Amino acid sequence: MILYHGTNEDIEAIDLNRGLRHKDFGKGFYLTPDRNTAIRMAQKKTRLFGGSATLITYELDDAVIQSDLKVKVFPEQACVEWLKFVDANRDRKTVAPIHDYDIVVGPIADDGVVLQLTNFREGIYTPEQAAAQLQDKYLDQQYYFGTEQALQFLHKTNVESV
Repeated sequence: MILYHGTNEDIEAIDLNRGLRHKDFGKGFYLTPDRNTAIRMAQKKTRLFGGSATLITYELDDAVIQSDLKVKVFPEQACVEWLKFVDANRDRKTVAPIHDYDIVVGPIADDGVVLQLTNFREGIYTPEQAAAQLQDKYLDQQYYFGTEQALQFLHKTNVESV
C-alpha cells in the first residue's frame, strides 16, 4: 500500500518524539493514502512554519498484516467510538497516552469536524448526535504509526516538492 506524508521539509528518519501529543490518534507519525490530502497538508504546514511544501511517499509492507502489531481500524465514516477516541486523544488535560496501539487507521478530524467535537465535549450533542452530524461528510483517511516496531513496516520511496 502506498501512503503519503505532507510536510514542509524532507524527513531523513522518522522521529516519533517530534510528533504532537494531542492529535487525533495521539503522538505519532501520520500518513494518508490520498495524495491530494497529503499535498494540502504540506501546503498548510509550509504556510504555518515556512520551508518548502514536500510530499514524501512511503510503501507499507504487506507483512504488517501477519505481524504481532496492535492495530485499530475504524470505519471510513464517523462513528461514536471514533469520535470518543479522537476527543480523548485531543483532550489537553490528558497527560498520558490513552491507548497502546502501534497503528491506528481512520478518518481525519479536520477543521470541519472540530465543531461537532466541541459540541460533544460541551454536552450540546450526545456522541451519537455528533457522529450522526458527520455521516454525510467525506472524511479523508489517516494512518497513525505510534511505535518504532510499526515504523519498521514503512519504506520511504520518493520525495518531491509540491
